[in-house]
Amino acid sequence: MQSIISLVYVGLGGFIGAILRWSLGNALKKIQINENFPIATLFINLLGCFGIGWAYALWENNPNAKLIFIIGFLGGFTTFSTFAYEVLSLIKNGNTLHAIAYVALSSVAGVCLVWLGLKLSS
Repeated sequence: MQSIISLVYVGLGGFIGAILRWSLGNALKKIQINENFPIATLFINLLGCFGIGWAYALWENNPNAKLIFIIGFLGGFTTFSTFAYEVLSLIKNGNTLHAIAYVALSSVAGVCLVWLGLKLSS
């Protein structure tokens, strides 16, 4: 039964986070100064990074809050916050080389795979 409740918590948080991301992204695009720079995505990602730091500080020992807010809401809002938290965790645990490799691989491989997906689909 706990797993079904967990799914509902994650789903509810994700639903709200995704809607907020879409709404905020659209609102920010209307006031965007430079059309060549994705300021809306940058703002949302940075806001999500702040949110995950704040949430972990508040709810480190609250599994339901983690499911709803961290995994669900922030997962729907932006996965970049999870990426940033994982990088910081690696560094805090003394795994700086792993953190550097994670950042490099995620960035370079991610861009390359987007390019590959675009090429294969056209």
